[in-house]
Amino acid sequence: MGRSLHFEAPTALEYFASLVADDASMPLIEAAAAVAQDEYPQLDPQDTLSRIDSLADRLKRRLPADAGPMQRLRLLNRFFFGELGFAGNVNNYADRRNSYLSEVLETRRGIPITLALVYIEIASQIGLSAHGIAFPGHFLVKLRMPRGEVVIDPFSGQSLSREDLDERLAPFRHQRGLVGEFEAPLGLFLQSAPPRDVIARLLRNLKELHRSAADWPRLVAVLDRLVILLPQVWEERRDRAVARAALGHHAAACEDLELYLRHRGEAEDASELRLRLAEWRTRPRLH
Repeated sequence: MGRSLHFEAPTALEYFASLVADDASMPLIEAAAAVAQDEYPQLDPQDTLSRIDSLADRLKRRLPADAGPMQRLRLLNRFFFGELGFAGNVNNYADRRNSYLSEVLETRRGIPITLALVYIEIASQIGLSAHGIAFPGHFLVKLRMPRGEVVIDPFSGQSLSREDLDERLAPFRHQRGLVGEFEAPLGLFLQSAPPRDVIARLLRNLKELHRSAADWPRLVAVLDRLVILLPQVWEERRDRAVARAALGHHAAACEDLELYLRHRGEAEDASELRLRLAEWRTRPRLH
């Protein structure tokens, strides 16, 4: 009798790593759904995707066969923001659950980037060309239409004019000195965001929430994903080193910090971090 085959299920991080391995084939919505496995280890991201598919199917069944892009967009907005009631969580913007697609589908509340991800997926399934925009301070959605582009704020459902966008951008321009002869054109800030950048922004939102709350276990979990997603961004290793050290995992913290200093030895914080590294090396070797 032959031996039975035994396959080990991938860990949540291995699964995430497989999703984000290749830019050309990265399944954006699945990678975003997988982020919630840090909070809910038993979550199957495929269930989240199926729920979005069901919403898209409901809308598809209502679309006239000859519906043009503008009619499809109007019906989508009425369905998404009106009937389904998706909106920004203005009462508890900093709730980490706003970053988990499974929770956003349940509560119909979220932050701009998670609302945008659900909106874009449904839009794509009904034949619209929709993309995320990593606009400063507020993630937006851009739809390519026959007579130009439409920009939607997924937090409020508002369609934004060029004047609206310029007004929103003004504080950022002034802060960065991008005014007068140095003014950057609006179009520069309306480029479609690559999937890797979208997932990085989603994770960094969570990173700041957990860091502000000194929630080191959750912070390390998010940084594990950022290190996988952005292996050459050494600052994520540095930040994970600090979070690991806060948990008493000094051996792992040293490994991260050594790698950071190897690649960023001339950084402004390098001298201070070398002192920290020397201190951590004297601590008990916990992992």
